[in-house]
Amino acid sequence: MIKILLFLSCLVCVQDNPPVLSWSASYKLSWKDFKAKPNMNDGAVAVTSSGITFGYSITQTDTKEVVSYTSEVHAHFYPEQSWYKIERADNHILGHEQLHFDITELYARKFRYRISQLKLSNTIRRQLKGIHNDINAELSKMQNTYDSETDYSRNFEAQAEWKITMDAELAKYSQYKSIN
Repeated sequence: MIKILLFLSCLVCVQDNPPVLSWSASYKLSWKDFKAKPNMNDGAVAVTSSGITFGYSITQTDTKEVVSYTSEVHAHFYPEQSWYKIERADNHILGHEQLHFDITELYARKFRYRISQLKLSNTIRRQLKGIHNDINAELSKMQNTYDSETDYSRNFEAQAEWKITMDAELAKYSQYKSIN
């Protein structure tokens, strides 16, 4: 038997073993989690750096037939790449940033769901990579839509609607939530 192990990172380029926070229903972000120096030339009040980390292991026979696989999917927040401007930050903006992290968790759950639907075959590696690419593209699009529709947190009504929608979506995929 041959075992192949591969870890693919998320949308965010990260250094070797940077500190990360894994998503947890019992933990909400606080401003102390945002450790990067703010970009004073950026109009944003805060920036959340989060993404999905994905890895898998495939076991093959000597003739390269795939006999099993396992995978791991994690939603992470990167404190050293996330920042805020202390003079303009408030709880409303922190809630907006938390929802960015929640969106990342939603797509980690969707990723786990799609993996659960796969059938074992010799194309499993290609299928896993394809799902990974699709999920990252969908995640990026959703993050951009969220910022656009909430006007980067300035539209309070849209922000509240997104919170309700995200809570419902997270509940819909609760079977696939991150376990820390």
